[in-house]
Amino acid sequence: MKWNKMLALALSGALSLSLLTACGGGTSSDPGSGSSSGDKVIKIGVFEPSTGDSASGGKKEMLGMQYANYETPTVEVGGETYTVELVTADNASSTDKALTAASSLVSAGVSLVLGSYGSGVSIAAGPTFQQAGIPAIGVTCTNPNVTIDNDYYFRICFLDPFQGTVLANFAAEKFGAKKAYLLGELGNEYDQGLITFFEQAFTAAGGTVIKDSYPTNNSDFTTYLTKAKNENVDVIFTPVSIAYATQIISQASTLGLEIPILGSDTLDDNKVLEAASGTNVPLYVSTFYQEGGAPEFDTGIKEYINNNADAKTANGGDDTIAAVTAMGYDAYYVALEAIKAAGSTDPGAIQQALWNVTYEGVSGAIAFDDENGDAIRDTAYIKVSDNNGAWNLETVQTVQ
Repeated sequence: MKWNKMLALALSGALSLSLLTACGGGTSSDPGSGSSSGDKVIKIGVFEPSTGDSASGGKKEMLGMQYANYETPTVEVGGETYTVELVTADNASSTDKALTAASSLVSAGVSLVLGSYGSGVSIAAGPTFQQAGIPAIGVTCTNPNVTIDNDYYFRICFLDPFQGTVLANFAAEKFGAKKAYLLGELGNEYDQGLITFFEQAFTAAGGTVIKDSYPTNNSDFTTYLTKAKNENVDVIFTPVSIAYATQIISQASTLGLEIPILGSDTLDDNKVLEAASGTNVPLYVSTFYQEGGAPEFDTGIKEYINNNADAKTANGGDDTIAAVTAMGYDAYYVALEAIKAAGSTDPGAIQQALWNVTYEGVSGAIAFDDENGDAIRDTAYIKVSDNNGAWNLETVQTVQ
């Protein structure tokens, strides 16, 4: 168990930028302030990308939080009922803008933070939350560096060493792969970290790899894909953003490439499914949740999406349930558990309570380890595109 002294806070100003379903309307920067109607309010920060390359995933992750807040808009704190107000800050999928977004949440007087989709922005913002003494719960930021040396950043998802190993093992078991082509964005911590972990597991099992990195804002992947084809690789592993993944898949189809493409959790998105639809590209992804895993949740979120035009737009225009939406939903309820356990709106008390929180979510059991506040998880879902706009569950993979 780790216990940390609360850092002194001198918070001022206000930011009340609510989500679609945010409740309350308090303008005080103090945690647990009252609203204009006299209700007690606790503010939870939502640190997610709603613009930039990761916007599609960020909006879907927020959607899970929005639905959970719609479903459960209050929490009991020390015997009193508080309205939960979600305060959003767009980190714009950028490590530079992440600092401004994080600072805005500190100034808004949030008691804790949820997010982000994207490890790079989470790593960038971590010191801001730590220095302010405000705990953050990472939802799908899988890079190990998010929580290392930061007792205020927790997370509910599996980590990239696990995910990379899962996909390397899957490549060997499913395809008998001996040679893999690894492709990611230059300088992207998420991409490059996963590529490293995949390579370590794949080569340890006797495989060989060829690696390339493309520059930011690249849009022509034909040279890279042609190289993979000419090298006679068995699989292509490309753990990239949604925006890049759609281009890679479309261009692989144009080239007539039928080498299996393996992607990480970022590729579990209906925009990626749309790119694969009507092609012969074999596409497999590792992820946190498969639709059908929690029928009551599935029914509820689909009804919510289909009766809310803004929610449907945020979800990409249909009611396909993204794994990140299920994770955002679970993160909200983990936050409520921590608030209830703390019996306080004080960020320091909530940070201390988080270490002992356990919760049975729609994505599985959630608990944090004592070392870094990382989720204790050993299971990933591997899904395959049917190339007709849907995911099918391929297998459930574990690594000890």
